[in-house]
Parts: sequence; C-alpha cells; structure tokens
Amino acid sequence: MTELGIFGGTFAPIHRGHVEAANAFYDAFKLDELLVIPTYLPPHKEAAPGDDPAERLAMTKLAFRDNPRRITVSDYEIQKGGTSYTYQTLTHFTAPDTRLTFLCGTDMFLTFDSWKHPEIVFSLARIAHIRREDTDSETEARIAAMTAHYRKVYGGEVIHLDTPVVEISSTEIRTLCREGRNVSHLVPPSVCDYIAAHRLYGNPAAGGMS
Repeated sequence: MTELGIFGGTFAPIHRGHVEAANAFYDAFKLDELLVIPTYLPPHKEAAPGDDPAERLAMTKLAFRDNPRRITVSDYEIQKGGTSYTYQTLTHFTAPDTRLTFLCGTDMFLTFDSWKHPEIVFSLARIAHIRREDTDSETEARIAAMTAHYRKVYGGEVIHLDTPVVEISSTEIRTLCREGRNVSHLVPPSVCDYIAAHRLYGNPAAGGMS
C-alpha cells in the first residue's frame, strides 16, 4: 500500500509554518510521498490583490527544493484552472493500492460541511488535522464536536496531529512586504529572495534580508 499525502493551499506566499506542517505530516504518517498542491482559485476566500498562481507555484517549489523528504510540488490545480475543489483533486490522485491522507488546518477542518461534495472527500481520503495556531477551549470543543459529526455523518477517518504550533500568516507576510519590512524570519530563504527579486506584494524592498 502506497501512502500518499495531499497538502493543498493558496500559499500566498508559502512560509515556514507551511513547511513545518508538511514535514510533520510526512513524518507522522510515514508517507511514501507528499504532494503539495497550490490552488488556482480557492473556493472559500478571495485571491490576494495582484495574485499570480505561477509565482505562488514557483515559490512553493523553491520552499521544498532541498527537502530530504519525498515532497513533490504539483501544478495539477493550477494547470486545471478554475475553482480548485478538493474532491476533484482527490479523485484525480486516487489510484489502486494507494491510501490518500489529506492535511488541513483548523479553519478548513471546521468547515468541511460547506465544501463541495464533502461526502466524496471523506470517502476518498483520511483527514489529518493539524493546528497551525493556538486554540482556546471553545475552539477545542468545536473541533471535538465536528470530529464526531464527520465520523457519524460521513464515516470519515479523522486523525489529529499533535505537533508544535507555528503561528505564521500569509496575510501578515504580505502586509509586512507592503510596508517594506523584513520577512526573512517567516519564509524560507529562497522564497524571501524570490519575493525581493520579483518585487512582490507591493513594495520594491519586499522580502529584504536586512
């Protein structure tokens, strides 16, 4: 049985929190391969001003270029175009003798009922939930309630990853870049250089290493 992980997201831009989550996911599930898949158009949020999927893809590839794990950045959703729906992506990568596990953060985890065809998502993949931010008791209660709900309604297999929280926001990074502030502590060095070289997110000095 091949263990294939799927980690999708906008990655605008990809940051150290994403990389840490991918590494933890890969190691915890002893994956044979992890596919990191940037979306073309996310269904649940608006694209950032000036968003270029090709640039997001390039930065995501840079972030994992030297990773010792078998992590592949896939252009499937960007090449497909249109709104990126998880059920379509999972269907595409379904194969004999392959078990799919889909990684998601808390915001995504709590909203599966609003996704397109959640029943297909749960039928094709295990769900691995990772906390990318500290949560309060109310959020923990919601996570527990939704876990029970998904198991009852969809027969879904849900696994919660116990990993250190890395609180970094792509929105925060874009804001810092617009202000010309340093983001080298938030993104991989190669991504920082790319942001600076291509003058992304509204400031010629964005991503500077100083």
